[in-house]
Amino acid sequence: MADIVIGAMGSLVPKLGELLKEEYNLQTDVKNRIRSLTGELEGAQAALHKVAEVPQDQLDRQVKLWAREVRESSYDMEDIIDTYLLHVQDRDSAKQKSLLERLCEKIANLFKKSKARRDISVGVKDIMTHLDEVTERCRRYKVDDIVARPTTTTAVDPRLSAMYNKVKNLIGIDKSSGELISKLQPLQRGSVLNSKMKIVSVVGVGGLGKTTLAKAVYDKHKGDFDRGAFVSVGRNPDLKKVIQQILIALDKKRYMKFNFGHFSEIHQFIVELKDFLLQNKRYFIVIDDVWEIQSWDTIKLAIDDENNCGGRIIVTTRKMEVATKAGEVYKLQPLPNYSSRELFYKRMYGDEGSHVDNMPDEISDKILKKCGGIPLAIITMASLLADKPREKWYEIYKTIGFGRKVSNDVENTTTRILSFSYYDLPLHLRTCFLYLGTFPEDSIIYKGPLIWRWVAEGFIHEEQRTLLFETGEKYFNDLINRSLIQGVETECVITGCRVHDIVLDFIRSMSHEENFFTILDNSGQDTPSKSPIRRLAHHNMTIRWHTIHQTVRSFSVQGCVIESWVPLFSFTFLRVLAIKDCHPIDGCCLRVEHVGKLLHLRYLELSGTPIHRVPEEIGALRLLQTLDLLGSEINETPSSSSLPIQLLCLRISLYYVRHYGERGWVERLTSLEELFIDDRSFQWKELTSLRELRVLNAYISVCNSESMGYLSHLDKLQHLHISSGNQRFQEAASFVLPHQLRYFSVPSVEFPKLPPCINPSGLPHLSHLYLHLVDMDEQDLKNLGGLPELRFLGLVLYNSTAMISNINDSNVDYFPKLRCLNLCWAMVLFVANEVDKNIVSFHLWDGDSHIAVPFDSEGDELQRSMPAAAASDHENKEGGSIFIGEGIAGAPHHRFMPSLQVLQIRIPRTAALDHDDCECNNLIGWEYLSSLREISVDLSFYIDDASDAANLEKVKEALRQAADEHPNHPTLLFMEEEEEEDGGDDDDDSSNDDGGGDGDSDAASDDGGDGDDDGFNGDDSDDGDDIDNNSRGDEEQPAKRLRN
Repeated sequence: MADIVIGAMGSLVPKLGELLKEEYNLQTDVKNRIRSLTGELEGAQAALHKVAEVPQDQLDRQVKLWAREVRESSYDMEDIIDTYLLHVQDRDSAKQKSLLERLCEKIANLFKKSKARRDISVGVKDIMTHLDEVTERCRRYKVDDIVARPTTTTAVDPRLSAMYNKVKNLIGIDKSSGELISKLQPLQRGSVLNSKMKIVSVVGVGGLGKTTLAKAVYDKHKGDFDRGAFVSVGRNPDLKKVIQQILIALDKKRYMKFNFGHFSEIHQFIVELKDFLLQNKRYFIVIDDVWEIQSWDTIKLAIDDENNCGGRIIVTTRKMEVATKAGEVYKLQPLPNYSSRELFYKRMYGDEGSHVDNMPDEISDKILKKCGGIPLAIITMASLLADKPREKWYEIYKTIGFGRKVSNDVENTTTRILSFSYYDLPLHLRTCFLYLGTFPEDSIIYKGPLIWRWVAEGFIHEEQRTLLFETGEKYFNDLINRSLIQGVETECVITGCRVHDIVLDFIRSMSHEENFFTILDNSGQDTPSKSPIRRLAHHNMTIRWHTIHQTVRSFSVQGCVIESWVPLFSFTFLRVLAIKDCHPIDGCCLRVEHVGKLLHLRYLELSGTPIHRVPEEIGALRLLQTLDLLGSEINETPSSSSLPIQLLCLRISLYYVRHYGERGWVERLTSLEELFIDDRSFQWKELTSLRELRVLNAYISVCNSESMGYLSHLDKLQHLHISSGNQRFQEAASFVLPHQLRYFSVPSVEFPKLPPCINPSGLPHLSHLYLHLVDMDEQDLKNLGGLPELRFLGLVLYNSTAMISNINDSNVDYFPKLRCLNLCWAMVLFVANEVDKNIVSFHLWDGDSHIAVPFDSEGDELQRSMPAAAASDHENKEGGSIFIGEGIAGAPHHRFMPSLQVLQIRIPRTAALDHDDCECNNLIGWEYLSSLREISVDLSFYIDDASDAANLEKVKEALRQAADEHPNHPTLLFMEEEEEEDGGDDDDDSSNDDGGGDGDSDAASDDGGDGDDDGFNGDDSDDGDDIDNNSRGDEEQPAKRLRN
């Protein structure tokens, strides 16, 4: 296992043991030298472990130099041994050849093997000589005398829900959000003061929560505007991309199709945005994490003052000069003491944190005082102390340096806390953590590719009966658990992470100190090291590169224009090659010839980079584990020989193929654990040989009962997503799904009814379900409600209504863990029985079936569809406000969807507009959903006349009142039909975005940057128990996401 501390020592010693086996037929003296070398390396490894336990600033410089030399030598040793093993194992490839071919190859191999044995003999001798010198320096520097503090073991914490759930409540944000909103006032339409654009800048130190505050205000008020955008700028921005992101967020329908490739100069982007904002639209834009005045000046050129529709802009920055230049300044203050204490204890103890005795506590008060009210520092410190006994807190407090008189600079305080948290990590997690610094700033790092890269780099320990990827997921979850990274969640699944910029600074500082990786980007801040470069990354630049770095083991390029570079075969020992979203300067495809010479390669990614064909020589890479060719514009079917049979993960898009060649190349890959395939000629029967498959994402042309029947052969399948155009099962679905399936999404295939295999006993582990159903009955809905692990449910229902006749049935808990309900063509209704108000039915309503009309003005209809307590309360209050109290007949049954936090619905036109006199008094029973915190309402239907428009405003006002009356005051978002500006699509913007991302540009931009997301809530994840370890975290999410 490679490690920032011990280098390749962890894997080197076992490989030396492998060489001693008889099959390698080494000479006796060579074997003796290997045994001696193994003993020396084990001693050096033990010494390195001691060094690892001492923070860098406490180590003698000579010891640090010794440790680096040993670490670098271990890489060279491993390269020599791996090369020898590869040469010797060439004989295995001859077994399937003809007699003559085998004879010729045998003669040739005699010379090759003899040379290989001489090479390993000379190599071992050189290593021994070098190691003797290093060992002598070890004695001279007295490395063995280093006293290490006791090591702490940190197990993966499965209780992430307790760690994160209530932190999402944004502690301490009420006051600051109120103050910021007051500076943006008046926000409502129609005010004379509201006609001019207004810019407010939020300024404060890193980690204070600027992004979180801006995002909270944006989410709360973007429904008051016609258009909205939330984009991050960052330290070294590509301003063309920033303006492009603003345009896409403001008008996805137009700019997702727009060819920005015609724009070569920044002024063209500026003119496009300027012209767009001059339209008669009211917009709300957040420009997050602006570092330099020049960046703001460029963006400001595009934001025209002549738009008199009352636009609002929030700018967040760390620098007062940027804030002053941008507009009216709001200086964000640190959290007060009581909020700091509340955040600290809730981060440590979850729900119990609010009940912790608030009596003065000397040590926690000292810690909180040093955190200075900075949420990032508080959360990081609380995560560090969460599993430590209280009597150890003071020792940790002193160890960090809080006990000494040091600068009160809050960013230095946060860095010291991060440093201590880093050294509290097990050695294997330190390496995985620092590896995150190889990704571009402000980017979402998708979980799946990240873990496969960890595997390829050798960072993952093998655990008995556990696949390497599963172990990597434990590492990933542990880093989230420790609040060192921020989980990014899509549909209740953790799909990736972000790295806060303060944390990224720390990572890159540590990596520079340890020569862990080198990054070259357009900032010019990093230059190639004089030491051997082991990991090299290029970000967002034009590559003109002629220097050969033969020692590079990992090479990643992202968002670059490639003008020139050295041939790939120059990277002799390359293990990871990731070229993502790049293109040659001449606009042609990237030439990847000689890739077959990279014999050590484990991970090859060319996603988003045109190559047009799968190189034949890839088939010769016997160590390759992951091959990612999504978006590579491949126009030829790969041959059977071009894909190594030992692949564990394959992602390939054949969308551009027009003439399909040979079939059967998939069924040869019998070791596959993950397959992402976009292939219209895909043959389902090829799946039957993939018995190790755990994840399948298939974009194909045929999906029926026969094809789905092949899934029963995949005993280990846990994640299944199928996109197959718009197809419909003509008969009841008779297929059987694997018992351990956890993720099942087939939104583009119509099933006549719920497939019988989807029931609590058939799929007890299912946590994510997205289906398109023509019809549903009560038993179907009860089957869904009985799924014990279901967290996300997405349903597309056309002209169908389903119900559960009594949610107060004390014998059943329906949807016990459901957190997100997404209904593309229906809404939810709760209807109280007229005779017995304790009987309340739950309905998924399509707008046509007669239950009760939610926005009708007739009183008897209102009484039928309101909870009894609400109805009686309604009689006593003007305006129809509803409050449900405990112990009242008809009060909410908190065992029905008790965990539901996100509700996404479509209110049909028949419910909203087809009434002559819309009083909008009935509020459809959201009170029954006790944990609700976010509601998205699709109102995208045509408005025919002024009466429709007036009724629509009444409906929206009723919904706002319902959200306000709910005890949790959930955020309410509307999606409405936009004017056709480009010849248009249908009135429903529900097309799937199969090309990448999560299928919703607004959703992606609304996440904002990671500038300060760790501010009030610590991370984007919400419930660790809900982390789906079978979702690889980077697959497209074709399900429709409602947006404002």
